[in-house]
Amino acid sequence: MTRVVITGLGIIAPNGNSIPAFMQSLKSGKSGIRYIEKLRELQFSCQIGGIPQNLEDLRNATFTEEERRTMNESLSLAVLAAKECWEDGGFLFPAMYTDEDTGAIIGIGICGMDTIANTIIPMIDMGKVKRMGSSMVENVMASGPSARICNFLGLGGTVTTNSSACVTGSEAIAEAYFKIQQGRVKRMLAGGVESSSHYIWGSFDAMRVLAKNYNQDPERGSRPLSQTAEGFVPSSGAGILMLEELETARKRGARIYAELIGAEVNSGGQREGGSMTAPGSKGVVRCIRKALVRARIHPHQIDLINGHLTGTIADKPEVRNWQMALELNTSEMPFIQATKSLIGHALGAAGTIECIASVLQIYHGFIHGTINTEDLHPEIIPMRDKIVQKTIEHPIDIVAKAGFGFGDVNCCLIFKKWKES
Repeated sequence: MTRVVITGLGIIAPNGNSIPAFMQSLKSGKSGIRYIEKLRELQFSCQIGGIPQNLEDLRNATFTEEERRTMNESLSLAVLAAKECWEDGGFLFPAMYTDEDTGAIIGIGICGMDTIANTIIPMIDMGKVKRMGSSMVENVMASGPSARICNFLGLGGTVTTNSSACVTGSEAIAEAYFKIQQGRVKRMLAGGVESSSHYIWGSFDAMRVLAKNYNQDPERGSRPLSQTAEGFVPSSGAGILMLEELETARKRGARIYAELIGAEVNSGGQREGGSMTAPGSKGVVRCIRKALVRARIHPHQIDLINGHLTGTIADKPEVRNWQMALELNTSEMPFIQATKSLIGHALGAAGTIECIASVLQIYHGFIHGTINTEDLHPEIIPMRDKIVQKTIEHPIDIVAKAGFGFGDVNCCLIFKKWKES
């Protein structure tokens, strides 16, 4: 069976616009959640969010004036993360030739909402269709981010997109893994992107699933596993991983961060407790167990779970589902963490950003703290010793990363420390 390794990483996150900056934030427990005045003006209940900082400076340093003019936030975030991933993997940006060995699958939850709301709808309503310019379609089509990345990097393999709500980023990685295992491509860029837009976040605010009582104390607002959690904090960003077949990576002397040894994507069918907005336990348990079977590991071998854990009522059943899936008692359970406590919920980009956090912890040997967990929910208190609140140095061999999305869709990925064998 073809082995798949991680040879490049790229990120734009609320608490770091590069891999070194993001890793430092993970280690120091730095939150990327901030107060957003625009949300107050629009009378949102939740007035905090995670938005990458100094994005315009990065755009100015990376793109030409024409590129900046024709790329909205979604496209910019995706290309900026891809640039770092590509260079981190040992390649030149921008590419000068077509790379037939490399493809991409870049997912997004909701594409181009800022362009639609701020430009397309107003100009059409004013009868100014001819003045919109020729770049509107590429800014709103779901495949826009992957198409732009293809252009900058000259990717000649499969270049496509996916969209599966909050599972999007993780699913992209799983699908890239399967393509490489099938021998269809030697290398894939995989990840997710989501822009920051009140036009996206407003629907969640209307559902009353966002945190609303921490507007004056933003960094405490994202509270997975906490008794005082009241909803998730919306955020944005992009994360991209370079997946590569082992032999190709070895031949070119690539740095290997970790190996992806198993993956599973499934649906609960919106039955037996699953719904449009909540995962069903049976589907989740089945997904995790199948990922372990594909990875050929035993539950006792997992050192760390990087959960979906959003800071909503879904946290408690998620922890129960992990215990059911692994069939371990509390004392035997791996450590469990919530990267969203630091960055909020980046929707289509969430899974990839959290996968990058997982890979960095494997490669550098640490477990980042889950902040805002000083008041664990009573049902989770028995797991107290498994929840690291402040970063510790700790060797990590295997991380299980899972995500669960609207529509009762699930994904589980198993990452392992790379060892020559």
